[in-house]
Amino acid sequence: QVQFVESGGGLVQAGGSLRVSCAASGSTFSSNAMAWYRQAPGKQREVVATISSGGSTSYAGSVKGRFTISRDNAKNTMYLQMNSLKPEDTAVYFCNTVGALYRDLAVWGQGTLVTVSS
Repeated sequence: QVQFVESGGGLVQAGGSLRVSCAASGSTFSSNAMAWYRQAPGKQREVVATISSGGSTSYAGSVKGRFTISRDNAKNTMYLQMNSLKPEDTAVYFCNTVGALYRDLAVWGQGTLVTVSS
């Protein structure tokens, strides 16, 4: 089963930038549509951005124009470049395959905490 390890989170001031990474195990990464998710305190986990196996991307309205999702299939790694960060972007960021929110048996990593101070 594919496992994910997120890294790169930290504390940043509003307006700043941060890049988080997702390292995936297993040989099926390149064929999977992938997504970044986030969960803010007291809120449900939500989809932030998705990327298909071929590189097509989509974004939640709240991050469109500020965040960029990318992937390096040779390294089994996915990235989320976050610019113009806002305090409301504060959350734990997770990676997983598209649709993981709706799969009871989906396995999640620990996530990486992004804190944006005002």
